[in-house]
Amino acid sequence: MSECTALRPAAEWVELRTTEEDWANADPILLGTLLSHLCLIRGFEEAVLELAAEGLVHGPAHSSIGQEGAAAGSILGLSGADHINGSHRGHHQFLSKALGYLAPHGIDPLASFAPDIQTLLQRTLAEILGLAQGYCKGRGGSMHLQWAEAGALGTNAIVGGGVPLAAGAAWAHKHAGTDAVAVTYFGDGAVNIGSVLETMNLAAAWKLPLCFFIENNRYAVSTTVEEATAEPRLSARGLGFNIVSWKVDGMDPLAVYLAMQQALAHMRSGKGPALIEADVYRFFHQNGPFPGSAFGYRTKEEEQQWRARDPLDLVARRMQERGLISSEEVTALRERVKEAMRAATAALTEADPSGKAGKRRIRPELWPSPDFRDVGIRSELHELETLRFEDTDTFTGKLAERKFIDVVADVMGRRMETDAAVVVMGEDVHRLKGGTNGATRGLRERFPERVLGTPISENAFVGLGGGMALDGRFKPVVEFMYPDFMWVAADQVFNQIGKARHMFGGESDVPLVLRTKVAMGTGYGSQHSMDPAGVFATNPGWRIVAPSTPFDYVGLLNTALACKDPVLVIEHVDLYNAAGVGPTEDFDYHLPVGRAAVRRSGKELTLITYLSMVSHSLEAVEQTGIDADVIDLRWLDRASLDWDTIERSLQKTNNVLIVEQGARGTSYGGWLADEIQRRYFDWLDQPVQRVTGAEASPSISKVLERAAAARTEEVVEGLRLVMRDKGAA
Repeated sequence: MSECTALRPAAEWVELRTTEEDWANADPILLGTLLSHLCLIRGFEEAVLELAAEGLVHGPAHSSIGQEGAAAGSILGLSGADHINGSHRGHHQFLSKALGYLAPHGIDPLASFAPDIQTLLQRTLAEILGLAQGYCKGRGGSMHLQWAEAGALGTNAIVGGGVPLAAGAAWAHKHAGTDAVAVTYFGDGAVNIGSVLETMNLAAAWKLPLCFFIENNRYAVSTTVEEATAEPRLSARGLGFNIVSWKVDGMDPLAVYLAMQQALAHMRSGKGPALIEADVYRFFHQNGPFPGSAFGYRTKEEEQQWRARDPLDLVARRMQERGLISSEEVTALRERVKEAMRAATAALTEADPSGKAGKRRIRPELWPSPDFRDVGIRSELHELETLRFEDTDTFTGKLAERKFIDVVADVMGRRMETDAAVVVMGEDVHRLKGGTNGATRGLRERFPERVLGTPISENAFVGLGGGMALDGRFKPVVEFMYPDFMWVAADQVFNQIGKARHMFGGESDVPLVLRTKVAMGTGYGSQHSMDPAGVFATNPGWRIVAPSTPFDYVGLLNTALACKDPVLVIEHVDLYNAAGVGPTEDFDYHLPVGRAAVRRSGKELTLITYLSMVSHSLEAVEQTGIDADVIDLRWLDRASLDWDTIERSLQKTNNVLIVEQGARGTSYGGWLADEIQRRYFDWLDQPVQRVTGAEASPSISKVLERAAAARTEEVVEGLRLVMRDKGAA
């Protein structure tokens, strides 16, 4: 018979409960501050629900009533240097972190509130109401609360979406040489999300000071935790990743505080991440002012049982037992909170002009101006004003024929040498003599702490890069081995990184470079061959560069790294081993944002293209003898396109052909053609014409792969069709 030996997880897993001794020995200032945080959060949330019931909260109002103890208990032990982020239900965490920042030595429950606390309440309420004085200028609302100065990195409407970003902050803390930590809050629904589990693995492997804090309120909207998982003790998740874990009663704020103290000692000593599961209960439905029982998924009896364990009542009672506060003083504290919220609400609302008794409206002058709609999607690029810009016609350094891939490695090495903030990460970038193509050749040997080979976890590592960028101390360069992998990490790429600046009010810099390569023609098939330009161009926040020569690659990458926006740098495998003019010593020049290159001048046609299709287009023009302008866009995103060069050419030729290699369905040229026709309709002699690949993605078969992609022959055919339709052939 086989032998079976019981195995035990390497990490410790404990359940922590408070004792009478804990309550007797608790610092009175700690207990008073806990009670103050709890009452302020409760009063704030009650005011939000009251306004929601009146229809004055546009969008959701995910209250945290009942869950305050987990936030206050876990945050009171944090320093101003520590960071937090959270999920859509994050008012309590945001407020507690902000209160800790404003009153780091505690809050006396018997004293009046300081003016800055009143300001905090009003600005947070203003944000939830969508008003200009809010922390995100009204763009964030209930689900996107950020105050970076206070260490609140931002709450998040995508379940589990903020967890990888917190790992980026934790990495920055560790590699900046501090003992600061990051805490990421999420609920029972998020523990089954891939990005959360990926980040647990990555944080444990890299020993990041990150606390995964699970608020287990037992319901993902109306689905119970038992329905969603076979292991409802959610702290068990940590054991699979060797993360030390605690399970604690979240309705007992002191128990949460003590568990967090142990977790902080573990993290601050460099031992890696921690996980805390706090059992809590939201007294109301997922959203709005009604209990869950009103929707039939839980009983009134269950709700009453949990309400009897209210964390506010527990702390107040324990303080009264020790003679630290009287019942009258507790009542007075709660009344001061209500008065503070009445004042905050009065500053933001007024009587409705209808004259109906008790009816209020938002003060009209407090709404953001409609002109603010698109402000802050991207940086205004002031950070580039002092850079040295060169093009081939002004460059005075030594140029020679260089292999494209060698220049890629050279310029990255130069940037890492001159800027200690640059960090490179991705799958296999630290091995194989520079990754799969040699783009990071020699970097690991020179900068071992800043070249990070990652697990195959795109959500985790690109999100970690996003968190590093938002932290501001480092400039991550993230490599996706193939652009098709962005679909795996689409939430982090588009919902998080791309939207962060605008969503949080327009002031959050996101200096991240995402490198990837188009691999058409390599035989890697449908899931490794796409051109990502069309997808990125139709998502807000990203800038896109597409270098076609070694010289351009250096200047464009340097500008991308100097930019405070996320920048996608697209490369092409056909170019890697091709030779072209590039620098041999001077790798410090930049190419300006929004300047295309006219690779050939002509009078009959404007041909617009990028990447490897520049050379194919030049070949096709020579083969056909058609006198065409060939414009190499360089910058592809909507905000950075060189419309001046396009317009000058189009007004000369009155005909446009857009050339790209990739599939028709994810085409970059589709939106560009539409934009050109809208802008320059009166100058066009015919509709904008396009050369693309086929509708299908490339297949493994060499014949079918060639049929799916555009190259010189397809451009030749496109040129002839344009001239035929023009009546010239």
